[in-house]
Amino acid sequence: QVQLVESGGGLVQTGGSLRLSCAASGRTFSLYAMGWFRQAPGKAREFVAAISRSGSSTYYADSVKGRFTISRDNAKNTVYLQMNSLKPEDTAIYYCAADIRVILTESPDYWGQGTQVTVSS
Repeated sequence: QVQLVESGGGLVQTGGSLRLSCAASGRTFSLYAMGWFRQAPGKAREFVAAISRSGSSTYYADSVKGRFTISRDNAKNTVYLQMNSLKPEDTAIYYCAADIRVILTESPDYWGQGTQVTVSS
């Protein structure tokens, strides 16, 4: 069992920055591909970013490419999402996810509880 706890969400103005963190406990963190999804009100959950087990490979949704950066620290069992140049359309609940497969899929094995990000215009 893996427990994921997100933090770092909040209210920020357009153009601002936030850094989300996701702390994992339980089984060996480095065995899991990690990533972030988000869900805006009235919309389906969507993929945001993913990172491989070692951190050597990263993947991004087109909507956040160039603005968001995903990283991980396997020694601290933590994955991060640095979000810059935030836009109102980035407003959503952000969920951390862990997947035992080589890469993050749309059906990861574990989810965090979510953290709210609100970008005001």
